[in-house]
Amino acid sequence: MGILGIIGMIIVGFIVGVLARWFYPGTVQMGFWMTAALGVAGSLIGGVITSLLWKAPDGKFHRAGWIMSVIGAMILIWGYLNFGK
Repeated sequence: MGILGIIGMIIVGFIVGVLARWFYPGTVQMGFWMTAALGVAGSLIGGVITSLLWKAPDGKFHRAGWIMSVIGAMILIWGYLNFGK
């Protein structure tokens, strides 16, 4: 993964984080870097959920799509607001 891959991951993570914050009811106060980290972590959580629901024939990790990434990020927001404070 080169520098462009890392920049792309941050941009996609930011977009996923913004969408998750927008869909989540109520206000969630976060800066740019926390929103990007939320999106990247939400994508990982979404990939785990996808792997649990639909097993790959080769047993490898599933990549999460946009919808599962946003759902994973919303799960992280819920956990942070209910258990993190």
